Amino acid sequence: MKELEKVYDPNQVEERLYQKWVDNGYFHAEVEKDKEPFTIVMPPPNITGQLHMGHALDNTLQDILTRYKRMQGYNALWVPGVDHASIATEVKIVEQMLKEGITKEDIGREGFLERAWEWKEQYGGRIISQLKKIGSSCDWERERFTMDEGCSEAVQEVFIRLYNKGYIYRGSRIINWCPVCGTSISDAEVEHAEKEGNFWHLRYPVVGSDEFIQLATTRPETMLGDTAVAVNPEDERYKHLIGKTVKLPLTDREIPIIADSYVDQEFGTGVVKITPAHDPNDFEVGQRHNLPQICVMNDDGTMNALAGKYTGMDRYDARREMVKDLEAEGILVKVEPHTHNVGTHDRCKAVIEPMIKAQWFVKMEELAKPALEAVRNGDMNLVPKRFEKTYFNWLENIRDWCISRQLWWGHRIPAYYCEECGEIIISKEMPHSCLKCQGTKLVQDEDTLDTWFSSALWPFSTLGWPEKTEELEHFYPTSVLVTGYDIIFFWVIRMVFSGLEQMGEIPFKDVLFHGLVRDAEGRKMSKSLGNGIDPLEVIEKYGADALRLTLVTGNAPGNDMRFYYERVEANRNFGNKLWNAARFILMNFEGEDINLTVKEEEFTAADRWILSKVNTLAKEVTENMDKYDLGIAVQKLYDFAWEEFCDWYIEMVKPRLYNKEDVSRKAALWTLKTVMISILKMLHPYIPFITEEIFMSLQDQEDTIMLSSWPTFKKEWDYKEDEEEIELLKGAVRNIRNLRSEMNVPPSRKAKVYVVSEDTKTLDIFERGKVFFSVLGFASEVIIQKDTTGIDSDAVSVVVPHATLYIPFAELVDIEKELERLTKEKQKLEAEVERVDKKLSNEGFVAKAPAKLIEEEKAKRQKYQDMLQVVVERLNHLKK
Repeated sequence: MKELEKVYDPNQVEERLYQKWVDNGYFHAEVEKDKEPFTIVMPPPNITGQLHMGHALDNTLQDILTRYKRMQGYNALWVPGVDHASIATEVKIVEQMLKEGITKEDIGREGFLERAWEWKEQYGGRIISQLKKIGSSCDWERERFTMDEGCSEAVQEVFIRLYNKGYIYRGSRIINWCPVCGTSISDAEVEHAEKEGNFWHLRYPVVGSDEFIQLATTRPETMLGDTAVAVNPEDERYKHLIGKTVKLPLTDREIPIIADSYVDQEFGTGVVKITPAHDPNDFEVGQRHNLPQICVMNDDGTMNALAGKYTGMDRYDARREMVKDLEAEGILVKVEPHTHNVGTHDRCKAVIEPMIKAQWFVKMEELAKPALEAVRNGDMNLVPKRFEKTYFNWLENIRDWCISRQLWWGHRIPAYYCEECGEIIISKEMPHSCLKCQGTKLVQDEDTLDTWFSSALWPFSTLGWPEKTEELEHFYPTSVLVTGYDIIFFWVIRMVFSGLEQMGEIPFKDVLFHGLVRDAEGRKMSKSLGNGIDPLEVIEKYGADALRLTLVTGNAPGNDMRFYYERVEANRNFGNKLWNAARFILMNFEGEDINLTVKEEEFTAADRWILSKVNTLAKEVTENMDKYDLGIAVQKLYDFAWEEFCDWYIEMVKPRLYNKEDVSRKAALWTLKTVMISILKMLHPYIPFITEEIFMSLQDQEDTIMLSSWPTFKKEWDYKEDEEEIELLKGAVRNIRNLRSEMNVPPSRKAKVYVVSEDTKTLDIFERGKVFFSVLGFASEVIIQKDTTGIDSDAVSVVVPHATLYIPFAELVDIEKELERLTKEKQKLEAEVERVDKKLSNEGFVAKAPAKLIEEEKAKRQKYQDMLQVVVERLNHLKK
């Protein structure tokens, strides 16, 4: 039996226990075909990352589920790893190089990649060590990196397979271009925000006539790339103009007036300018009408050589100059303020520029169908279900995915171009010669793949795919994905269609979405607001268990939560409560065998009550956890441990424990230890450190709570009658405590309690419960009888089911002292009433004072009168 320190110090315990778990291989999972697998893959944090509250929540939830399933006997595997995060990492490295006065071009691709791998070695392990601090029970022997050899092999394999099936193609299409990061980005990386802007109303002259055709634009700088003006074919106003041309202002070009049903004739003037190289909808119109595509911008957001006099200007500077020129030429009709949605890059917040570029795309229409069906037919379950709407909406409206990025850090596209004939060869390695012309001048595509292309393969690439490994066969599909609702389309959807396409199976059975961790005021934590809370600082001060419990208590799937330090303190106090309860149990076990056994007939009603309660609790908590209601489960555990076990049962059994001759003492000790261990086991997934430390002190049969069996419902512990019996006694004690509290009776003042009932069964219950009832109800004596014989008429009473409890008033209160106190109270209140009366009878005060003040004084008088009446009534009652 191990002794516990007087005070629990997480700083002295957590690191030691974590090292013990790692050293003993408790987190490691091997393929065991006789065990049912439970698998989670960690959403891989960026190698640029520092642990933040979102990571802490995400990984705490995963750890809870993994520890829970491990205790249930599953072959539990939690695969950890980190993401290369191409754009985020490249930006950080470029920033670092700029401080040294170096650019990417100065050191070249190879030199830059050397720096990137050095960065990965330096920072890649930082967040992993921090994840260990919160107690993550990952299989660190299986840690993966999205650019390690196996994952790279998987990426190339998928690219080649999709290309060969016609799902990947290279083409010039409108993409989202970030002029700051200098790369294309996918639709999922574009944030739309409402911004104040303008509608510039312009009139284009119709060639060969005196007519003008009027339209409006929010981006005048793109008009230099206009290749048509479109009207609706049904619009009577413009039918006579279809087929004619207009003079494009600020240029020497003429462009056609075309008819297309895309144009809404009810909106504005029913005329739109068509700029196929700078707008996705215009691009589609241009495709239908074979219009030229004129891109007028450089990659850095400046105007290119096709922009005439505006060449070299920033896009917004060019806009201002062009508007001035349009006004000077009489083309600008008016400027109208307009609030509209503007796309920005979610990473750098720069306004993205839709631009036509040759890029690599994945055709999404066919890949999306099985991903939609998987949720519709129930193969995959989203928790909570309301996120199905977002999931369906994204997949039903999905566009082809632009997967190429103009970056150096990442998976390079396995495409090679023959410089002699232009043939594209898709290959994992540089081919010796062109398959078409046998030429040997081959160059690899410069671009890398979108980060999400590799992380879309995470559930199976981490298990050894494309090799047919034992791990893949045993642990795939994974059991549950735990992730924030903010990356449904970034990551979740892409993993689903990738898993279905490559493996023929969904990648996970359930997806548990959690919300954001917000500050105490409900604001998103951010650097700009300076309201971020460092989880490591919280752990340093309060311990990992207190942080974990705070993150999950009251947390419902899919909902944001607020972080309060008061909660962390309360949860640390809960840990201390458990610690002190364990010390109390151990103290009473002194001289006893920690492994003592008892027979059922030795239990008292109180023992059976607490065993029955913890039995039902195990059933309910298991049901809650299986439904991912982790917050509800832990609240039940918290309430049971604090109230039922510590505040009630421990207090009930103290008289038995302190009396070494009591024949039921051993049953009390056995029950205390047994229930405490059940509580610890169910709390272990939530607060792993303190539960392990206490568990190891309360028993010597097992080496860790982690591999101990999860509590299950036992029919033999279903003591419903005993539960009813003790609940009746508890209700009686609670009523007596409330009564004493109302009368300000200190706990030190004991009083007789009469229990009166005509029901023999009820009297028997109180007879059996006399011992602890007298302790918890502050009774000097408990007298049980069938009628009110011998009870003072002034006794106060409380009613419980089938019985009434009486307490002689004189035993609760020292009548002489109470008379003295009430007399002083009466004099004080009379003086207050007199003071107010004088004020209200003062004509000068009433004439000058505001009506509100007079009403306040009248209300005071009424309040003092009411209080005085109560005091007088109590005095009269005591003087009888």
